[in-house]
Amino acid sequence: MPPTSTRTVTLVLGGARSGKSRYAQRLASTYRKVVFVATAQPGDSEMRRKIAAHRRQRPASWKTVEAPNNLDRIIREESPGADVLVIDCLTLYLAHLMGDDGGRRAVRLRIRQVCKAIQTSRASIILVSNEVGSGIVPAFRSGRDYRDLLGELNQKIAGLADRVVLMVAGLPINCKGGAGESRPRA
Repeated sequence: MPPTSTRTVTLVLGGARSGKSRYAQRLASTYRKVVFVATAQPGDSEMRRKIAAHRRQRPASWKTVEAPNNLDRIIREESPGADVLVIDCLTLYLAHLMGDDGGRRAVRLRIRQVCKAIQTSRASIILVSNEVGSGIVPAFRSGRDYRDLLGELNQKIAGLADRVVLMVAGLPINCKGGAGESRPRA
């Protein structure tokens, strides 16, 4: 169990290969009962290799649950038996939602459902997401829609979070909360 037994929500943001997942896993390693919620799907050989590498980096004692689509349901089902849920990552989760072709209204409804599940969770939650708003403006409308919806999702989660950490080159920068130590002990 971590030093304090209060439930917390932490959002870990950053660019590709910034150390987000590693940092989230280090935070989660201070808890006893960890549920890792994976949103990736092994669609091609590159993604299969990436998923396998992530699995090797996690302790075998952690429970892994795959949730490419029903994240709100998984949070509700898994939080009663866990100390912490690690959700990695919101970026892929949103891509799956947009691929369901329900339109922006349907995606926003699912985002609200996830936010409500986070708010009512008994377990602490660590969420990982990419920060894509600092890059170039996507050339295609679908890319701009994705960037905009991910920005909205990240803002909503950051609003709920007790702590928001931005990862840059493997270094955590506290954006919200976390006035104490910014680097978890290995």
